[in-house]
Parts: sequence; structure tokens; C-alpha cells
Amino acid sequence: MGGGLDLILLALLAGFIILRLVSVLGRRTGNEHRQENPAGLERASSPAEAKTVDLPGRDRAPLAPPAGAATGFDRDTPLGKSLSRIMVADHSFDPDGFLEGARAAYDMVTTAFAEGDRETLRSLLSPDVLRDFEAAIAEREAADQTMQTTIVDILQSEITDARLENGTADVTVMIKAELISVVRDSEGRIIEGNPSDTETVTDVWTFSRQVKARDPNWALVATDSRD
Repeated sequence: MGGGLDLILLALLAGFIILRLVSVLGRRTGNEHRQENPAGLERASSPAEAKTVDLPGRDRAPLAPPAGAATGFDRDTPLGKSLSRIMVADHSFDPDGFLEGARAAYDMVTTAFAEGDRETLRSLLSPDVLRDFEAAIAEREAADQTMQTTIVDILQSEITDARLENGTADVTVMIKAELISVVRDSEGRIIEGNPSDTETVTDVWTFSRQVKARDPNWALVATDSRD
């Protein structure tokens, strides 16, 4: 009898604990808020599908730009005024989200160039920049050389210039990165770089897009180096 009573008490206690957990954690209804992808990138199920970089993240609702310094720039400076104009023309544009996407694009383009991945480069570069990149890749291939580049860290990144003219937005980003880059000949011998040493490079990239275009992607239209 005592054993049966103990089982009943345990069952009641277990039921009470379950009810408490439900009341504290709540039930999943399928309507919980999901955090937006902060970089504005479409994540692919495989590396072969990861070809699209949506820099400003156009999946957000088209709301007016918030007041104040939430986006981390001074609206009274020439740069701030230009960024504000772009935000007015394209309500989905967010400087902070754009900068995150630009860093991701920097990684993708740098890696694709080293690997000779022309398909990825075509989806991210303007025709003029693509032509220069493809020429460099072809020259490397003709010499039977291979290149391997690893971005160790992005030390600094900032928007340095922006403009909106005739419906086209141009945003320039300075990226200071620490990387390892090695070039090998056909026998695998290192002819440039050192796999044990990092180098610091500073690149200035300009991205462009038509603010009213249905295509949300920005193209890399100019590259420069401060080294």
C-alpha cells in the first residue's frame, strides 16, 4: 500500500513540474520572432550555392530611416548627408548592415580570386573589374601557378565615401585586413609569400547599385590599395 501511494505522489509531482515548465517557457506557436540575418546575406546549403551577397539586406520592411545616431554615423557631415540621401532613396539601406555585408563580400571576392573561381566573381563584380580579375587569373594559370589566400582577421572597416547620382548609389569602404597569401609554381614550390607569416593590407573598394532596381545586390565597381 505504501509503495502504491509513493507512486501516486511521484506521478503528481512529475505532473506539477511539467505544468511549471510550460508556464515558464511557454508553448511554441510558430509565430516567434526570428532574428534577421545581420549581414544581409543569403546562406546557401552548400559552398557551390553561396554566390549572392545582398549587402544592405533588402528583406527588411521599407521603413523610414530612424532618427538619431543608431546607424553609427554623423548625419551633419558630408558623408553622413550622402548616406542619409541613400537611405531616403532606398529605405532598406542601412550603413551598419551594408558594412557587414561588405566585409563578407571582401572575404568572398578575395578567396574566389585566389582560387580562380570565375563564377563567384561574375556574381559580385562589375564587368570592368571582372575583366581585370580574370586577366590576372589567366596570367597566373598560363604560368602554371596556384595561389592560396587566407584572411586571418579584418582589423578595421569603415565607409569612407558615398554618393547618389541619377538613381545610382556608390558606397566606398576601407578594409584593413590581416592575411596569409602564398603563390606556388607547378612543382608546389613557394615563389611568393610565406605560409607562416601574415601581412597587413589596406584596400579601398567601391560598391554600386541602382537604388530602384529589383536586384538587391551591389556590384564591386572599383578597387584600390593603400599599401
